[in-house]
Amino acid sequence: MINLEVPKKFGALINQAHQAASEVFRPISRKYDNAEHSYPTELDMLAALIDGLNSSGEGGAGAAGERNGNAAKASEDGGTRNGANLATVLGTIEMCWGDVALLLSMPRQGLGNAAIAAVADDEQLARFGKQWAAMAITEPSFGSDSAAVGTTATPDGDEYVLNGEKIFVTAGERADAVVVWASLDRSKGRAAIKSFVVEKGTPGFEVVRLEHKLGIRASDTAVLRFDNCRVPKENLLGTPEIDVKRGFAGVMQTFDNTRPLVAAMAVGLARAALEDTERILAEAGVEVDYDKPANSQHAAAATYLELEADWEAARLLTMKAAWMADNREPNSLEASMAKAKAGRSVTDITLRCVELAGTLGYSESSLLEKWARDAKILDIFEGTQQIQQLIVARRLLGKSSAELK
Repeated sequence: MINLEVPKKFGALINQAHQAASEVFRPISRKYDNAEHSYPTELDMLAALIDGLNSSGEGGAGAAGERNGNAAKASEDGGTRNGANLATVLGTIEMCWGDVALLLSMPRQGLGNAAIAAVADDEQLARFGKQWAAMAITEPSFGSDSAAVGTTATPDGDEYVLNGEKIFVTAGERADAVVVWASLDRSKGRAAIKSFVVEKGTPGFEVVRLEHKLGIRASDTAVLRFDNCRVPKENLLGTPEIDVKRGFAGVMQTFDNTRPLVAAMAVGLARAALEDTERILAEAGVEVDYDKPANSQHAAAATYLELEADWEAARLLTMKAAWMADNREPNSLEASMAKAKAGRSVTDITLRCVELAGTLGYSESSLLEKWARDAKILDIFEGTQQIQQLIVARRLLGKSSAELK
């Protein structure tokens, strides 16, 4: 039976993640927002510490995701589990309370790592598990329609030859490898789309440029090009067979891991904005009273209560999606619900917090204006708000992608 209270056993993890966010991320947050594309060297020691926690089985403070098989093994006795997926989500919330872009800049904590954890076999996990992996899906010809992948992977002996271009690749320059979505046969549609691990230094793999962005400036966002880039066949994640009946399910399984993580990033960022806004309101003499109806309080306090309720709904949906993964329950619907709710909530919450804080919210005297800029990407990447709502509608109505576009 699901219980969405924070499990006591994760108390130490949450405390460690919060301390890292408070003592490492927050002090350098503005520095690297202003120094776009500069690598935050302060993160190297923290990354080593998280690697140690993950190796000892006490991890979850990063965003690398959890191997799907672990949940199955943990639940063989049929009991309810609060496992590594929920731990990772809770740790991500705390770290993004500190700074989203800095978490995305953490070595070996990329979204590509979550993809590898989701679908790699044991041999691949041993080879790639300790690398920092980015995720490359979006192309110049499409944004949220992942089925429109135009990058190709052509079999040639013991290798695949990749050709195509990817844009908006988070950590694309800094990562050790990139998980690239490509089609084995474009005539067979989405069923032929597979993911490949392409390591840095592979001939034909080029970082074309870095993007200048509205938010998450501490994180590098790259354009990548693959020109007759040869990768070993064993770098294909999952099965090479094109199963038309199963369709897109193989690579889409990745999103069941990554979308709750992005939702957790949004929950952490929104909480930071709410806490800072409550402090600013209190200093201005506006107290939020939880024992009084909202309509009998100051208008700013009533707005704050509305935003906090919205945040709580996003948090609970995110925890539910992670809990379901830990308990071997299909969570594709809930992962999209959490991502849609948290992505919309964080943009609304941060912008309205800027309004409530007045001049303090709009200036660089606080981090509120930065958080409002950072928030927008969390409603876009890993599937936009509109795409998530479309996925939810298809699931609830029992429609296919062809029936409901």
